[in-house]
This record gives sequence, structure tokens and C-alpha cells, in this order.
Amino acid sequence: MSCCPTLLPYAVRGSEGLYMVNGPPSFTESTAFQRDSGKNCKAVAFSKDGSLFAWCNGEKVNIVNVTNAQLLRSFDLPKAVCLEFSPKNNILATWQAYTAAKDGTAGVPNLQLHDVKTGKCLKSFIQKKMQNWCPCWAGDESICARNVNNEVHFFENNNFATIANKLHLQKVNDFVLSPGAQPTKVAVYVPGSKGAPSFVRLYQYPNFGGPQSALANKSFFKADKVTMLWNKKATAVLVIASTEVDKTGASYYGEQTLHYIATNGESAVVQLPKNGPIYDVVWNPNSLEFCAVYGFMPAKATIFNLKCDPVFDFGTGPRNAAYYSPHGHILVLAGFGNLRGQMEVWDVKNYKLISKPVASDSTYFAWCPDGEHIVTATCAPRLRVSNGYKIWHYTGSLLHNYEVPSNEEMWQVSWQPFLDGVFPAKAVKYQAVPSELPSVESRPAQAYRPPALRNKPVTSSKLHEDEPPQNMKPQSGSSDKPLSKTALKNQRKHEAKKAAKQEAKAEANQESTQSSASQNAPRSAVPTFTSGDPEVDKKIKNLKKKLKAIEQLKEQAAAGKQLEKNQLEKIQKETALLQELEDLELGL
Repeated sequence: MSCCPTLLPYAVRGSEGLYMVNGPPSFTESTAFQRDSGKNCKAVAFSKDGSLFAWCNGEKVNIVNVTNAQLLRSFDLPKAVCLEFSPKNNILATWQAYTAAKDGTAGVPNLQLHDVKTGKCLKSFIQKKMQNWCPCWAGDESICARNVNNEVHFFENNNFATIANKLHLQKVNDFVLSPGAQPTKVAVYVPGSKGAPSFVRLYQYPNFGGPQSALANKSFFKADKVTMLWNKKATAVLVIASTEVDKTGASYYGEQTLHYIATNGESAVVQLPKNGPIYDVVWNPNSLEFCAVYGFMPAKATIFNLKCDPVFDFGTGPRNAAYYSPHGHILVLAGFGNLRGQMEVWDVKNYKLISKPVASDSTYFAWCPDGEHIVTATCAPRLRVSNGYKIWHYTGSLLHNYEVPSNEEMWQVSWQPFLDGVFPAKAVKYQAVPSELPSVESRPAQAYRPPALRNKPVTSSKLHEDEPPQNMKPQSGSSDKPLSKTALKNQRKHEAKKAAKQEAKAEANQESTQSSASQNAPRSAVPTFTSGDPEVDKKIKNLKKKLKAIEQLKEQAAAGKQLEKNQLEKIQKETALLQELEDLELGL
């Protein structure tokens, strides 16, 4: 492939048909690829290197060469709804809904593996569920694996006539092959049963001889399902363990925990400083750190290193997703779905905010392989109105905006992939790149104010205090580790106490200067009450302190500040406190 492709094509699928668009900077429809105008295009797939493109139009499954749009293969599969190429483009896997025979016997195999070069069907399987329908290949296609009746079956060198290996555990629910070069590793998940914990184990193919042969093992109780994420270098797996129901009743989303498992046997629970659901977890392509978005709204986002120590905390904000650029030097934190579509684009080397564009009603986000452009889209059936897509530069400039006609729908938009290294990493820009489209300025939504308050000054009150971003790395010159959650809490407490002491000291100094200025009488003229009993003196001192606080609250109320319920309750106790003070001073 040439040094740097000048075109960055993407495919668009919808009720207007299937067509290709030459991406930035031209945004014109590709003349090489003939638009398929049928309204029944069920699925599309690019090969991993982007050289081949397949689609099903409700009649046939076609494969074309992306460069010249030459038709390479056509398969008579009108019901196919899922397509996937193997990593080296040797095989096209297709899946259609499974139907049993009328007499109750097994139906026709519905998962087919086709040789792209010859067009021959190499193997057919019965695969009833659409979830995890596609077999998994190692990067060099030396191994292909699929889950069959709680076992993982392995085939070698695309020879599907014989099963080369089996991984059998009690009930293998899910597995993930490691990316990249050999040796291939396998992460398997076995759900717990009858009081036994669930566990995830890492194996190196083909060493499956019992628990002792496992590279690493991590067990946990709270898990109805898990998501396993390998890093690019295949040295570690992140496991998001989820329960369907949160028994404490704190969360609608159930309960989630995040676990780290390394192939050297190390494992840890990732401590997340804020309670609540885990919305998203992503590895940096450099495999040295990962980002988690978690906690009740406004959600926190934190980058962790391989020791699971926090490196940088982005504070809180309206977000539920994170996306690293292909080169790993830019991170987008976004709030899609039921959030407003605000994006924060960060330079993760210097932890500086680059831009904050807003893509309202977005249901899809993807980085362009060049690491500079982004697509956001509103697709059916997630949203059936205002369908269309926008192409952005990461500096916040909107470069292209396409809206489908009101009577049409858009179902999918997909960049043509390119292999790693085709696009070199470029220096991060902070200045917005020029665009012919006007910038999308999002007006902040005004809070509702009842008619009686509309002409009165606004009193600022927030449901949540936003937390600012915070660098968790130890400062240069100190060899200390990043502080743990407890240590940070203690440090904040200590700092708060220190600040309170200094404030009290300043107040005392102010009071003494005021009294000395206003009174010329000698100090002995102002007697200090002592009862002679240290315990009684202590109680008197505390009562005076409470009464002083009540005085301050009354002043705030007089100035028009809205007091909390507990503060109003304090004011109501004033009479009782005065009576108690009087009794103590009289020695009753």
C-alpha cells in the first residue's frame, strides 16, 4: 500500500441504498463503487486491511475490491444478515437466522465459511444464537475457535474437517482470543454455580491441561456476565463483571466491578473512587494504560496504569463513553444515548483539553484510521428521526454534515479500515482547523424558572458539585507512588482541618483587634466566666459555639439565602440551648 492514502472512504447503508463516499477533504460520492439502490441491504463488512468490501442486498452476498470496485465473488445467500472477513481475507463468514425443520428435527446449518479465492463453501455449522455467532481467528489465521456446547473447539490453518484441540471446563460461557502475533492466548469465562465463584482463566494455546497450566486465574462472586478486553500487546485482560440486579437497590444498571488480569499471573481489582455503574472501559493502543468511565452522574473518568494506580483523573462530567485515537495520543470522552452528546477531546500526553464539540442525538462514534477525523451518526432503529452523520476534525471543527431526507432512514456508516502504520502519528494541534461549515455553538440549556421568579436575580444552586481534573502522577523530584484512595481521603481531611484552623485563627485575631479598637476599658473589665469545674466549662464553651453558629445562620437567612432543612432545625433549637447555658452558668 502506498505511503499515505489521499482518500479516506466510508460506506453508508440505509433506505436510500448502499454507497461509498470519498472522505475528507472532498466528501463526494465514489464513482468507482456503483450505488446499490435496493432498500433491503442487511449487512456490510470491510476486510481488516480495508482492501475488500462485502454486502448482502437481500438477494446475494457480493465481494468487491475497494480500490477499483471490481466484483470478485457473489454468493446466493438472500437471507444472510451477518458478514465477517477472517484477518488475512482468506474466508468470509456468513450467518442467517436458524430455522428448525417442520418435523422437529435439526434445521439446515446457518453459519457458513466461504473461501474468498475459490468461492467454495469450506464448512457449515448450526449456530442458533446471533450473539457471538462468528468464529474467532488468530491474527495469522493459524487458529480458528468457536464455542460449542460449553466447549471451545479449535481448528488449525483453516482445516475445518478435524478439530485440532478442545478446551473443556465445567461450562465455558465466553472466550476471547488474544490479538497480534503468536503465541496465541485464550481468555475463558466460566460462570459460578451452586455457591462456587465465577472465574476467568488465561491459557496459552495449546496448553489446556487443567488449572495448573493456566497463565492466570481470577475468581469473583458478583457476576452474571462478563466483558473481557485484551490489550493490543496481549499482555493483560480487563474484565468487567456485571450482575443484572443490584441487591442494595442503589443502581438501575445492576452492579459492576472491574478486574485486571496479566499473563504473568498478576491480578487485581481496580479500585474506582466513585460508586455507581461502569459505563465504559478502553485500553490505550500503547497497551500501557486504560481509561474507565464510571460512577453515578455526573460520571468520573480516570486513566490507570498497569499497576491499577490512577494516573490522571478527568473529574466529573456528563459522559458515558471513551474512545482512544488509533495512535493512542488523543482521548475523546463523550456523553451519548440519553446524554446531550457533549465530547471532550484530550491530549493524553500533556493532559490538556483540545476541544469540546457537541454532537446531539448521536448513536454512533468512530475514529478515522488517520487519527485526525471523527464520524458521529444518528442511526435507525435507535433513533428514527433526524438521521444523518457528521465528520469532525478532533480540534472541534465540523467539516461535513449530511442529513437524510425526512422520509428516509440511515442504518450504518463505516470507515474503510487501514493496517497499523499506514498513517504516521502527527503532532497534536490545539487550533481549530478551517472549515467551510459554521461552527456548532451549543447554547447552554437554561434551567426552568417559575413565572414568579423570572424577574428576580438568579441564585446559583447545583445538584452536584463538579470535580475538576486532577493529575494523580507523583510530582517530578519525588519518588512517591500515586496515593491510594484512603491516603487521598486522609490527605484531603488533613488539608481541610488545616484550613479550618487557619480560618479560626484569623477570625480570633480579627475579633481581638475589633474589641481593642472599640473598647478603651482595661481587659480586666471583661470577666471570663469560669465555674471551677472543667467539665462544666467545656459544656458552656460548646453551647456558646453552637449559639454563635445559629447567629450566623440567622444572618444568612436575613440576607435572603435559602437554608437547608437541617440548618432550619438548628435555629429552632436556639431557645433550648440558651436555657441550658443559663442553667449551667447559674450552677443549677
